[in-house]
Amino acid sequence: GFLPLQGHVVRNWKVRWFVLLQDKLLYYKIEGGKKEPFPKGRILLDGCSITCPCLEYENRPLLIKLKTKTNTDYFLECCSREERDSWALDITGAIHAGHPVQVQELHRMKNSFKLLDNISLHDIVERMYDSSTGIRLTRNLDQGNRYKETFTGSALVDWLISNSFAVSRFEAVTLASMLMDENFIRPVGTRSTEATRSSDPSEKFLDDSTALYMFAESSKKNTSSKEEVQINISELSGTIVKQGFLVKQGHKRKNWKVRKFVLRADPAFLHYYDPTKEENKPVGGFSLRGCLVSALEDNGVPAGVKGNVQGNLFKIITKNDIHYYIQASSKAERVQWIEAIKPLT
Repeated sequence: GFLPLQGHVVRNWKVRWFVLLQDKLLYYKIEGGKKEPFPKGRILLDGCSITCPCLEYENRPLLIKLKTKTNTDYFLECCSREERDSWALDITGAIHAGHPVQVQELHRMKNSFKLLDNISLHDIVERMYDSSTGIRLTRNLDQGNRYKETFTGSALVDWLISNSFAVSRFEAVTLASMLMDENFIRPVGTRSTEATRSSDPSEKFLDDSTALYMFAESSKKNTSSKEEVQINISELSGTIVKQGFLVKQGHKRKNWKVRKFVLRADPAFLHYYDPTKEENKPVGGFSLRGCLVSALEDNGVPAGVKGNVQGNLFKIITKNDIHYYIQASSKAERVQWIEAIKPLT
């Protein structure tokens, strides 16, 4: 699948097509909408160590770090925590493929719950406050209210694991629930507040990127200008239905670029982001109301499509008659995207 990779010489980000084999991770360049036949590079997994979650880049919270036995660092970015954890588990399995006992131990740790006996919630909160290594506080929007100094549930889970307070997401969620029960942190916004009413203790804290929390003594909210809030409400406040990397044809130059697509409902919008850029802002997007979406045949190049493309194409026509040509990595993925978009049109 597609993953942004940080370069070694020039420390920029390039999207590459990754293929995981038993002993190596190959990555390919995409040129003109098609994968090149020979790999651009490879990461040998023998003696490799993996760090996930990796929080070395504040504005890239979904990183996997691989360190080879020659001490070369590779940073890979995923679209979602589910995708990141899936890649990390598969890569870890490949690293330890020759050691079945270690693979069994990894799965046992992933599904186990064993909180450290000498753990101190006060120590954890102190570490969370640390200006350099603590949890990153950001401003977040919820139901038109812009809260300041908040963090998401999934960000706290990542932080607890990366700081060795927990070894699995289940364990980190339990620990975060204890912090909330002891009034060190509190929920803010609709999503996290509603979860606290659940009768199941394991569902009171949400490992979710839309659930907001803050330190118990933090101020409530800081509303921004009406115009800024309105833009966020109208387009970016919808529930994320699906996200992933797709290849999109440009409108002017007709070249093909890998973009991160985010599909939202209520309101229904499809936004796309440039995964090579540091800022997490859409570079384009459109309302899905009144749109038409359909698959394009793979035999030959359809009208309106430029270049020798890989295939698995589909087209979205907006109500303003703007045509978007997009290609998925497989026929199955194309079907998934079309089926997710259609009910929102």
